[in-house]
Parts: sequence; structure tokens; C-alpha cells
Amino acid sequence: MALHIGVDVGGTKVLAAEVDADATVHRTARRTTPGRRVEVAVLEDALTEAVLEVADGRRIDGVGLAAAGFVDAAGERVMFAPHLPWRDDPVRGRLARRWDTTVVLDNDANCAARAEVEHGGAREFSDALVLTLGTGIGGAVVLGRRLVRGRNGMAGEFGHQQLVPDGLPCECGGSGCWEQYCSGNALVRHARARIGQEPTVLEQACGGDPDRLVGPMVTAAAETGDAVARGAFATVGDWLGVGVANLVAALDPEVVVVGGGVSAAGELLLEPARAALGRSLVGAGHRVVPPLVRARFGPEAGVIGAARLAAKATLRDRV
Repeated sequence: MALHIGVDVGGTKVLAAEVDADATVHRTARRTTPGRRVEVAVLEDALTEAVLEVADGRRIDGVGLAAAGFVDAAGERVMFAPHLPWRDDPVRGRLARRWDTTVVLDNDANCAARAEVEHGGAREFSDALVLTLGTGIGGAVVLGRRLVRGRNGMAGEFGHQQLVPDGLPCECGGSGCWEQYCSGNALVRHARARIGQEPTVLEQACGGDPDRLVGPMVTAAAETGDAVARGAFATVGDWLGVGVANLVAALDPEVVVVGGGVSAAGELLLEPARAALGRSLVGAGHRVVPPLVRARFGPEAGVIGAARLAAKATLRDRV
């Protein structure tokens, strides 16, 4: 069986996975993303370790790279990545030579959208918005079941639309960006601010050091009913609904699909988001409000879409 690997490169972690023709994930490997302040070589060493662990000595037929950044229209370069060190960097070709196989490159949310359109939560719809909530926010626009890339290949960078003038500083260099209020980073920031202010199991989870708190801890605490953790999700969910209302007003999709690591919380996130969407969307009482649903593939949507993109590329190469 051909071996196609998807690699989702986010702001805090790398996920690599073997994915078959039915979009089923098999062997996986994870690494920590060093962040944007390290050398590119350090990041790409982490990617290589994850890819080789998944391959486990087998010949790799193709790798799809889902990058949390602005990818050029040709799929050759990461032009800018707020949470990673790539800057106008010919990533695809360099990694293809390093791994000695076919490599394809796209934005992480575009890859997630492909998975959801072909096999997941958007497969029954023609027009969809796909959001990925992780360290930041990624986005993709699907019209007529086709991915809209835009003039520069960078359509869907919703996370960096300014929602709060002169708001919180963002790693992109701007301020008040949506992802500063609705993302994994925002979730953790909201929870950290309450530690020591009111009783919470999060204090024990992080050993009394708020700097050690991470998103999965907040999710686990929220699932047990912890008020602080649930409050953090309510705040982030509210911002999610407000931002989605703006996108729906502009693009009028049939469905909005939410993936990425934060989506693992399911209704803890989506319930307050739906309420905020209904409150914030202009003319909500006079239109069909699109369903806001969790990605079928959750945090794995990016690797699935990337691997399937690699499979299609290797098929073309054989023709």
C-alpha cells in the first residue's frame, strides 16, 4: 500500500500521520514546535523526526505539508507565518530534497477544508467556511465545493482581521486581531487570569504555576464542570460567534465548520458560539443562519487533507 503522510505544522506542535485513501488515520507522531524565534533548521528537524517516525523505515510515496502560515499561490513558499520562523521561504522544494519524495505544501486551514469537503462535515454542502482554532485561527473559503485561494493564495486569513481597534498585540505585528480573543492562546490566557482569584482545579493541574497551564488542561477541567475552565470557554466561544457573524454577513455560507485543537472541546465551545452568532448576525431573524458544527476530523483534519493532497500529486506524477 502506498504511504502518504500528512504533516500539520502549528504554532505549538507538529502532528504527522499516515492516511489511507479512505481518509483513515493510521500511525501518528507528534513533536513540539520550537516557535518562531528559533532557526528554521530546528523546526525542520522536528518535522523530519515526526515524518521518519511515521514511515518507520518504509518508502514514503508523498508528504503533504499543512503550514500555519501564508502560502504562495504556487504552493512553493511560506511567505509569512506569525507563529513559525518561515519568512518568504521555499519550504516545499527544500523538504522534498531532504525527504527524497514528492512534497506538496498548503495552508493548514486549506488542508482541513479539503478533508471536510471530501469526507467530513462540509461534504453535503456547496458553500462552506472552515475555521481551525489552535494557537491562532486559520480559515478557508469553499464556494461551489472549490477552495478559494485568492490572488496571492492567501484567502481565508480570518484570524488577523482586526476586531478590536488598538486591542491586544498580535504576533503578526498588528493589534486587536480576532485570534487574540478566540484561539488556544486566548483560552489559556483567560484561564490563567482567574487562577488565584477563585477556586479551580486548574491550580492543581498546573502545580500552582499559571505559566505551566496549557490548553488540554483547560479542556479537561471544563469537562469535569470546573467553573473557571468553563468560563474561559464561554468567553472564547462568545468571541468565536461574533467573528463568525462577520464572516457570515460577508460570505453567506451554508455551513461553518470548526476544527483545530480547541475544537476538541465540542459543545463547550460551540454552544456559546452559536448563541453569540445568533445575537450578532445582522438580520438573523430574517435569514437562514448557517449551522456551526465541529469538524468531523477534529484536530486531525489538517493532516488528512494534506496527506490526500500528496496522494493526488503523486498520482499526477505517474501519469
